[in-house]
Amino acid sequence: MNLVIDWGNSSLKTGWFRRQELIEVNRYESPDALIADFSKRPARHVLVSSTSRPGTDIRRQLTELGSDFWILDNQTAVPIRKGYDTPATLGADRVAAAVGAVTLFPDQACLVLDLGTCLTADLVDQDAVFQGGLISPGLRMRFRAMHEQTARLPLVELPAEINQRWPALTAKNTAQAMQSGVVNGLMFEMNGIIENYRREWPGIVVLVCGGDASSFESRLKPPIFVVPELVLIGLNRILRYNVENLQANTPDVNA
Repeated sequence: MNLVIDWGNSSLKTGWFRRQELIEVNRYESPDALIADFSKRPARHVLVSSTSRPGTDIRRQLTELGSDFWILDNQTAVPIRKGYDTPATLGADRVAAAVGAVTLFPDQACLVLDLGTCLTADLVDQDAVFQGGLISPGLRMRFRAMHEQTARLPLVELPAEINQRWPALTAKNTAQAMQSGVVNGLMFEMNGIIENYRREWPGIVVLVCGGDASSFESRLKPPIFVVPELVLIGLNRILRYNVENLQANTPDVNA
């Protein structure tokens, strides 16, 4: 099987694939935990993606995976074109999510909303061209900003059981008012983004991924597709694309 690794700020998320089929998803708190598991079932091909670590650090910390693995960076061949003014600054997670969208919905324009540390909303068109998008603070970043940039506002968390008890617009205390502002504000923001894209791109496919996607699934204007493993799906497609190019010994036309 092939292994793809999405190395985030706090953990490593992995996907084991048999060709295009996602077999298993795991999370590891450290590279050592991943390596210990990997030693029991080595993969044929491996791709690592990280938005927070340079390639030299990745190779040093994952050296026991062997030397023959890819690291996704701006030089990696991908099966989409980048209509972006500064492709060298384009985050690997945004690229992988866009590739995942094209893999699931070929020949269709897609809007990808990724709710992670930041909210990103990116457009990839029907010709598989990444056109760009926006970056906005994510849920926890908004909570931290209110606490750190003011003298008296507390640090509050996402409400427990948010799907069963959505924050009211008219909150009755400060902590609840902050929760309402962050959660409802982000909901209104995403619905506004979706509405504007649908106006300009009728029939556009809307995909939502990221750690906080499930909290908003029922609050976004349908139709939408919540695909929690969209980045892993995209990483696997990029891995297979590079393996196929290497085996064919042909230059990449989409780099």
